[in-house]
Amino acid sequence: MKLIIDTDANQLTLVDTRAKKEFSLYSKEAFELISGQWLKVGWNEKYPYTFSWMGRPIIQLPEDILRAQEVIYRIKPDVILETGVAHGGSLILYASLCKAMEKGRVIGIDVEIRPHNRRAIEAHELSGYITLVEGSSIDPRVVEQVKSTIRPGETVLVILDSNHSKQHVLDELNAYHGLVTRGSYIVATDGSMKDLHDVPRGKPDWAWDNPTAAAEEFAQSHPEFVIEQPLWPFNESRLTDNITHWPRAWLRRI
Repeated sequence: MKLIIDTDANQLTLVDTRAKKEFSLYSKEAFELISGQWLKVGWNEKYPYTFSWMGRPIIQLPEDILRAQEVIYRIKPDVILETGVAHGGSLILYASLCKAMEKGRVIGIDVEIRPHNRRAIEAHELSGYITLVEGSSIDPRVVEQVKSTIRPGETVLVILDSNHSKQHVLDELNAYHGLVTRGSYIVATDGSMKDLHDVPRGKPDWAWDNPTAAAEEFAQSHPEFVIEQPLWPFNESRLTDNITHWPRAWLRRI
């Protein structure tokens, strides 16, 4: 595929094996094509590795941070469960929203919480909202430990951001989907791997071995969940699709 941007003619040309198409450079179609390529180049250049939330590296695309905030504010969950802790930035983000909403707590699971990250998270002013669980997210003992902390009637949102192989994400979906309350979500993040398999830092197997493939397989056998992009609460544009590293990630319990 070729994208040809002509700023003199205000035109974008798409050339692939099937056809040649031309669009106004200032159009919805051009924005989506350029954004798709921008996501690939930005990921390869580690653009998401340049952000922090209240002092902790977050390693997320700002667009995904904002979209997650929109969903969390709408649902106002009692519990936000995230697999994958890393530096703790996402946990701090969710904790800050819990504090602002005066509702909710956060559980973070990781197979290894490095001592310096644990110290930084536990020393943070929002640490009171966060519970850390060290162990494999698919270890039955860890799953049962987490389930035991969820009280009857609590609204739960689950975000899967640990090992992104298809099988691991599928195992996580099977382990935690029962916690998700009606109208809430379990989110299989970073399915953009399927689009990154051909970039220099990518791997060919990502074309099939990715979270999106896991989410789609899971949804086929669990009709109580549907894959859908959450509605935007505000939109004065002609745009309709998230610019995201989480394509087809949001599984809503109906």
